[in-house]
Amino acid sequence: MKAKSSIRILMGLSFLISDLNAQALTRQEVRDTMQHIPWFTIHKDNYFITGVPSNKPINSSTANTKYQISFKQIITRSMLPWETYLYLTYSQKAFWDIYKDSYPFKEINFNPTIGIGKAFYDSDDRIKGLASLVFEHESNGRDSIFSRSWNRLSLQYSTLLSEKTMLHVKAWLPYGYKSGNPDLIDYVGLGEVSLSHDFIRDRLIFEVKLRKGLSNDFKGMIRSRLHYRPFKHSSNQYIMLEWFSGHTENLINYEQYHSMLRIGYVIKTNEFDILKRNRKRP
Repeated sequence: MKAKSSIRILMGLSFLISDLNAQALTRQEVRDTMQHIPWFTIHKDNYFITGVPSNKPINSSTANTKYQISFKQIITRSMLPWETYLYLTYSQKAFWDIYKDSYPFKEINFNPTIGIGKAFYDSDDRIKGLASLVFEHESNGRDSIFSRSWNRLSLQYSTLLSEKTMLHVKAWLPYGYKSGNPDLIDYVGLGEVSLSHDFIRDRLIFEVKLRKGLSNDFKGMIRSRLHYRPFKHSSNQYIMLEWFSGHTENLINYEQYHSMLRIGYVIKTNEFDILKRNRKRP
């Protein structure tokens, strides 16, 4: 009886996996989609959130606002060799002390990139993941002792683990960072892992990102986000609750530990929705 039950379970899992793959876009459908998506789009989430620390007294110096703007420009729709495409991105993240009298900006981080993207397919010629190879520069645009910057060559791969769960794995080769922040890699490490799960498709989404520095202690960070879309007709507009704990939330104080709880408004990216196309909805 146990053997028969095991066989039924294996057959059920096999059917589930094949059914999931059957819902993915074909190679030709991906090509057609690439020809119709806008040239200029959102890259990372664009948001405006505010909050307080969870590990220190709350006052006008410790509470703040964080916002991000991020966009992507496709340079060519025509497939380059190996079915790749070329694009530019720009992201800007700011930390704004709006609870102080003069509303000063504490830190602004700039992140321009140029990259090559490629879709990968399974044996049935249906999309199973998206990869990108990107040159990135990140800095705070300041000079002298306040200058913080680094360059990296990044490789990222994104895929669905299940119908509602997506995995992003990113690794980088850093260089050009030792002059202003020689121990930065002890805090940012050589990569990060992100997971997102749709509790309710396009309505309630949980995300978590993990990063571990190269040092032997607990340098690194965890960032979790809960997104809720309150209005049915605002397809990409959400209320976001974020908890950040760790290092390198910004560049100027990358070596300092922060624990912040923030809430606010976000316009979510749909950059990876191509992996979800034609999937069954809950």
